[in-house]
Amino acid sequence: MKRLVIVLAAALVAGCSWFRSGPDTGSAPRLPPDAVAYQCEQGKRLVVRYPAGGKYALVVLPDREFRLDPVGPGRYSNGRATLEAAGERVSLTDGATLAFMNCAPAAK
Repeated sequence: MKRLVIVLAAALVAGCSWFRSGPDTGSAPRLPPDAVAYQCEQGKRLVVRYPAGGKYALVVLPDREFRLDPVGPGRYSNGRATLEAAGERVSLTDGATLAFMNCAPAAK
């Protein structure tokens, strides 16, 4: 019974995710209305949600999500990761690594 509950819970969580990888249908996954998909250097893709009108940012990666709070004009941080915006372009530093560089909004 315990195993069944775990399997059902995992299936429910997987079914609720909007950022999941499934069969390639040739179209990009649908994003929430407060999200922006960015195309970055080295072919990387970054998704950032700006809930509550940009009062904070949620970085959405395939393996994790994390919140960044505003720390200045065009800058969000949580003390470890920093998202910096210059116009429509953003860059994300995660720890000491510049993980996503020169990211522009992806074509819809």
